[in-house]
Amino acid sequence: MDYRRKRRLTFFTIGLIFLLSGIEYAVILPTIWRYLQTLSAAPYFLGLSLSAFSFSGLLAGPLFGFWSDRTHTTKKIILFANVFEIVGNFMYFMGYSKWLLLGSRLVAGIGTGAGSSIFGFLTRNTAPEDRSTVFAAVMACRQAGLLIGPAFNIFLRLCNFQIGPFTVNKYTSPGLFMCLLWILLQFVVLFLYWDFTPQDETHQRNGVEQEEVEQEEEEGKPLVGPNELTGSYGTVTSVQSRSSSVANGDVSRVSPPPEEVDSSPFRNFSASREFVREEVVVLLAAQFITLFNQTALETMVTPLTQKFFNFGELENSIMYCVCGVEVIAGFLFVRWLSKRAAERVVLAVGLILCNISCVWCLIFLANPQGGFAWQLAEFIIGVFLQVLGLPFVAVAQVSLFSKITSEKTQGFSQGIRRSVGGLATILGPLWAGGLTSNLYVMLGLMMGLLALLTIMMVVSYERLVAPVAADRPIGADSDD
Repeated sequence: MDYRRKRRLTFFTIGLIFLLSGIEYAVILPTIWRYLQTLSAAPYFLGLSLSAFSFSGLLAGPLFGFWSDRTHTTKKIILFANVFEIVGNFMYFMGYSKWLLLGSRLVAGIGTGAGSSIFGFLTRNTAPEDRSTVFAAVMACRQAGLLIGPAFNIFLRLCNFQIGPFTVNKYTSPGLFMCLLWILLQFVVLFLYWDFTPQDETHQRNGVEQEEVEQEEEEGKPLVGPNELTGSYGTVTSVQSRSSSVANGDVSRVSPPPEEVDSSPFRNFSASREFVREEVVVLLAAQFITLFNQTALETMVTPLTQKFFNFGELENSIMYCVCGVEVIAGFLFVRWLSKRAAERVVLAVGLILCNISCVWCLIFLANPQGGFAWQLAEFIIGVFLQVLGLPFVAVAQVSLFSKITSEKTQGFSQGIRRSVGGLATILGPLWAGGLTSNLYVMLGLMMGLLALLTIMMVVSYERLVAPVAADRPIGADSDD
């Protein structure tokens, strides 16, 4: 199979992985609150269960990223990580107690650690000018899963039967459904995913060119050569053929430089030089604060809709479906905008929208006023503004982070970035879960964090650009 077809199938598989991660989120989040209530769990268990998923992902991300950087393989990592998704979702389906449910999210979260390896793989195999577009497309796949997931929930809520000792109902069926989907994904990754590198395309192109040259030489060569007439210079002919191979550009394939074979991507690596830089700190802060606010609001939404609007699983699923449509449209717009504007401009637009959203929620949602229709309108506008800003911040900070950190250690760097996000998705639900009855305090902290991030970005705006020089190994200056 040629390189381009492998590339297309591999990117399709990556999109499918993110699609399933979005579906999992969308089929479980609208029902987990009521599921925990059937198991006599306290309200704080909602935040604890959502945080457990992020906690295990936080630990697994850098480890999987380090693994992929050292081996330059991601296929085995994805297959290994998916096993945890399969086991975790089956535990969620069993659901005998609230502790098993908590453990299921902890196990399934390990599978999300493969995302750091995938982002490192994409960084190594895309040009810097195309990176925002590729990342936007991949993230849109996850949002498409968020859109499709509630549609599955509409049917899953109708389940009511037994499989041996297990009960399949509207609360346990999402776990069984996702377990089956992750099993199917294992076969897709096994047969449609390849660990290719940019050198593969070069080698294939050189091989085609070499074959064409050899065919031309073969056509122009006399039927009987002078050496064949004498029958005594066969060894000279083989030497000449090797020389012509070198002359046609295959010398790098015959004997690659020793340093390319032996060097480790972590040779001369320094975490302080890589991550303790102004622009990196700003982007990591953007990752943390936006995800903290997002997961806090998501945790608040289902208890809030139950309290003020009496929403059930169906209404929540429809709400997440509509939000999915908005986010996908946002990612498509960001994909278009990223070709015409710098990442820092896109990031600034996203932060402005997030600030407006947080102010709106602080004013209108902390203490809703008016009748049912007015309260519902306030809620819809607040959610709309919050969702609107997410694609701008998400794509801009991921793309820019991949450009200002070393390409050779992208798996580990993306693992660190995702771990920072994982820490945010742990603390966000815990913060919101304990303050659903005191929204002024909850939203006030969120507003303060956004204000801090905005100040940091304004101060460091000039440094939020991709380096002009080509990517160099960390510590290269000290070796000169």
